[in-house]
Amino acid sequence: MPVSLFATSLDAYQDSIAERLAAVAADGRYILGPEVASFEREFAGYLGAEHCVGVANGTDALTIALRALGLQSGDEVVVPSFTFYASAEAIVNAGGVPVFCDIDPQSFNVTRETVERAVTPRTRAIMAVHLFGNVAPVPELLELGLPVVEDAAQAAGATLDGRHAGALGTVATFSFFPSKNLPCLGDGGAIVTNDAEVAERARLLRFHGSKDKVTYEDVGYNSRLDSLQAGVLRLLLPELDGWIESRRAGAHAYEEEGLGQYVELPRPAPGCEHAYHLYVVRSERADELLETLTERGIGARAYYRRPVHLQPATARFGGTSLDLPGTAEAARTHLALPMGTQLSREHVAEVVAACAATAL
Repeated sequence: MPVSLFATSLDAYQDSIAERLAAVAADGRYILGPEVASFEREFAGYLGAEHCVGVANGTDALTIALRALGLQSGDEVVVPSFTFYASAEAIVNAGGVPVFCDIDPQSFNVTRETVERAVTPRTRAIMAVHLFGNVAPVPELLELGLPVVEDAAQAAGATLDGRHAGALGTVATFSFFPSKNLPCLGDGGAIVTNDAEVAERARLLRFHGSKDKVTYEDVGYNSRLDSLQAGVLRLLLPELDGWIESRRAGAHAYEEEGLGQYVELPRPAPGCEHAYHLYVVRSERADELLETLTERGIGARAYYRRPVHLQPATARFGGTSLDLPGTAEAARTHLALPMGTQLSREHVAEVVAACAATAL
């Protein structure tokens, strides 16, 4: 049977979602307002952070977070190249210069050493991407004495030494795109921080640089989480931990079924409880494996075959002049296998059988 599971299933929540949307619509307050304020308070509480600022999407969250930190034109931000394009795009849109660093191909994340090699006197911040739900070593990065922005778009529900991703650095950002661990029904995002000044600046910037729509203190953005999405997020947030446990159970099932005989399994960072937004393995035969899985109707995908520093729009920030061996290895060998809240043991067995067939 076809196996293509890359998202949180909301099938069981359709009636309650419809009721919540109807209630918010009847209230008539669609932009910011009490529904958004309640979600911001509840999400900050879940993470163990002081402040949450809802915005229109995860990319805006990154851009506004950087601006809220005081990023100026020409300031450098160290960022991994093995990530979604938006991580670097936001730096450029905030006026900064992305400086691409390498990763550890086993964790898919930056390390203190790879970041430190990229730091210069012009560096103003570090962007740590918790890729695929694995948590980057934020406490070690903070030791470098620079603000750390957590790109936690793929890491809702992950923890490091008992603390939630998104409450580890100077400021963090989340996406609630429908495929994420905590989804809404369209675009949505959030900025999370323990710094009251950063939070206040983010609130200003998300609303055209104004506090009252009369006086404009800065050139900002029209980037606000709407009440309908906030209402859905409030409904689904209590389910997040259970969903993450389902994903971890799926990862454990892959291991028990012997997948590690055929590919290199995801490796959680030390102290990390992985959120498994994506279940990404490594293989020297990744493209051949992808072909076999596709032929059998099994959804699989290589996400970042061309890293960001080699993309046409960002090649001017390094391109082929950069030597990033860990990035090159991860780009060449990674493959995302089915993972989601509805992943069954039968699905897992089917995927493992396909991987075994490729290995023959």
